[in-house]
Amino acid sequence: MTPAEARLFHRYRQQGDDSARDELTALYLPLARALSRRYRSASEPYEDLFQVACLGLVKAIDRYDPDQGSSFQAYAVPTILGEVKRHFRDRVMPLHMPRGVKERALEVGRISEALTGELERPPSVHEVAERTELTPDDVVEALGAIEAAKTVSLDVPFRSDDGDSPPAVEAVGDRDPKLDSVESQIAVRAAMEVLDERERRCIDLRFRRDLTQEEIATEVGVSQVHVSRILRRALEKLRGSAAELDYELVA
Repeated sequence: MTPAEARLFHRYRQQGDDSARDELTALYLPLARALSRRYRSASEPYEDLFQVACLGLVKAIDRYDPDQGSSFQAYAVPTILGEVKRHFRDRVMPLHMPRGVKERALEVGRISEALTGELERPPSVHEVAERTELTPDDVVEALGAIEAAKTVSLDVPFRSDDGDSPPAVEAVGDRDPKLDSVESQIAVRAAMEVLDERERRCIDLRFRRDLTQEEIATEVGVSQVHVSRILRRALEKLRGSAAELDYELVA
């Protein structure tokens, strides 16, 4: 972090200067833009993803504590990506489909609903095709996409023809909560190989045992300033190693 950035964070956190927050947001917009591009796909407009990434950036600025020792970028990346992933989970169609099919499905659904009101019956494929100027095959594909994208509550009976059938949720296996951390643990172990013994010890004391820099200094037998330098150097090595492995490590 540059001295100018540190001053901006001080103005915002210590003095409540909202203009400093605005300057920080503008300064790190390229980071939000780069991260949103990672998730750009045919199924979701880039502009929407960028807006979500900007929201994550603002949250990161609000929550970041420079005194913790990690760089702002290392803190902001997982915060921004978390917002983008949450957007996909909560807002995007449950079933991934090509953008063209999704757009046709939305149009066919809207026109079908309108025609049902006008005709007082469900419209035929040819009637929808005529109104939308699509081919009958495109309409059939869109209707299939609409059906495929529908989700079913796990509270409904597993078998509709059996009144005593248990809910569908009982047929779904549990996910091991530790499974998501396996890949990250492998990446961390590989990245730690670039550190020397003292750097590994300081990282372990800081992030596994959650000691303060002052406590680490006592454990290792060096000054607190020296501990800060060791941690900063170690984190830079870890980020470089993680980049080569195509992983993101949270400092």
